[in-house]
Amino acid sequence: MPTTISGSTGVTFPAGGLANTAGAGVGTTDTQTLTNKTLTSPTVNSPTIGGTPVMGASVITSGTAVASTSGTSISFTNIPSWVKRITVMFNNVGTSDAAPLLIRLGSGSTTSTGYVSTGTYGNTSNTFSNVQNTTGFYIAKAQIIDRLYALYTIGLLDAATNTWSCSGSFAGSSATVAIGWTAGGVSLAGTLDRVVITSTGGTGRSIPEGI
Repeated sequence: MPTTISGSTGVTFPAGGLANTAGAGVGTTDTQTLTNKTLTSPTVNSPTIGGTPVMGASVITSGTAVASTSGTSISFTNIPSWVKRITVMFNNVGTSDAAPLLIRLGSGSTTSTGYVSTGTYGNTSNTFSNVQNTTGFYIAKAQIIDRLYALYTIGLLDAATNTWSCSGSFAGSSATVAIGWTAGGVSLAGTLDRVVITSTGGTGRSIPEGI
């Protein structure tokens, strides 16, 4: 026989018996900390551990693509402290001068020193060149008309020293710089919170399309 209980103090059931719970009854909308429970094939939506997303759609987030026709850099700031990997994508990206592009990281401000970075690029005649750079992750570019299409992955190597690694490749729009690769690493002064797209010229117009 169904029994309806009303009141504001709650009800505690004794252990044992059919469908009895040991402890306080919990409603479907109540908050409860689970202990010694076994979940079989659960559906979990946007879970977190200590406020940090751990699986599902909450882990991989696609930022808003950015197109710029002015300025010398584009900054993506307020990156959450729990982020371990960042993907930077370029689509039809160039500058208003012939300066190569750079990817820079930062913690509180942009880090422009201490990078170990090498960019390799080649033309359609299979002639390749290597360029090292200590001010950012180097992405080769030869002419004003060049436009780059690329994907770069930046990953956290060591959380204790805030050391990040970067690698990726690009295709160029001209025969002069047809293809290239970049790899490198840098240690930041603190937890990463920004990625900046700029150029070695400092005055060239960056036109990043997305991150």
